[in-house]
Amino acid sequence: MGVIMNNRMSRQTEHLDVPTKLLRPLWYRSRESLLDDGIIYDPIAAHACRRCQLAPDCLTGNVDQNQLLHATLTQLCDLQVKRFLETNPDGWVINVGARLDTRFYRLDNGRCHWVEVDTNEHLVWRQRLFHKSERYTLTIGSIDDMGWLNSLSIPSDRPILVVCEQALLERRENRIAHFIQAIGCHFQHAQACLVLAGDLTDSHLGKKMGCESYQHGLRKPVQKLTNWLPWTYKASLLSPIDQHCQRWSRWQRILAKLPLYRHRLTPNIVNIEW
Repeated sequence: MGVIMNNRMSRQTEHLDVPTKLLRPLWYRSRESLLDDGIIYDPIAAHACRRCQLAPDCLTGNVDQNQLLHATLTQLCDLQVKRFLETNPDGWVINVGARLDTRFYRLDNGRCHWVEVDTNEHLVWRQRLFHKSERYTLTIGSIDDMGWLNSLSIPSDRPILVVCEQALLERRENRIAHFIQAIGCHFQHAQACLVLAGDLTDSHLGKKMGCESYQHGLRKPVQKLTNWLPWTYKASLLSPIDQHCQRWSRWQRILAKLPLYRHRLTPNIVNIEW
């Protein structure tokens, strides 16, 4: 009996040394969940972070504003997925560059199918931190190698939503174009919810608003996407600045005087349908 109890305690107190790149977004959501005016609630992230060894790099920089920006983008992506599932409860969601995202557990309606696409190393961490589901599939793949598309077994009549919240921020414009064209050619009809950086995110003001160093900057992302995928019939752009949140009010007042910069200083959500 003592051996069993010791094993249980060791599992409960186990600390995992998760890489900073994976841990930081998880930690942001964990912190956000503890705020009275938090934008998102993610108890799974909070539980996972109790098991992880907090990397020193997670505490550096403009932490509070970085957290607010990340949480707002996550909330906006959640809203797009939720709307998709309300209209298509049996739909398929393909989350590319999943890392330690917990969106499936937050939004699962009990009927949808979910595919997490990421590198093998990241998927191993997912398996260690999160539980399994029969409608939840892990697929090895990346934005740079789109061969994973051919391994998907999705019925042709099912609605599809491709989500990419963080991974495209680490890719240059030509890789983004390749990704968009690959999914646009593979799926006859689908929707995509993508986070793309504005062209001034690397500016002093962009850094103050919580931006990090991204690999691209697009001044007119909707125009870019429709050029890459000419058969797109619906497109929209959402800015984190436009959300009804008191913590954004200072920046909203500043950008009210600079309307031309509203979609250029932060990453934005781009929704397309084809």
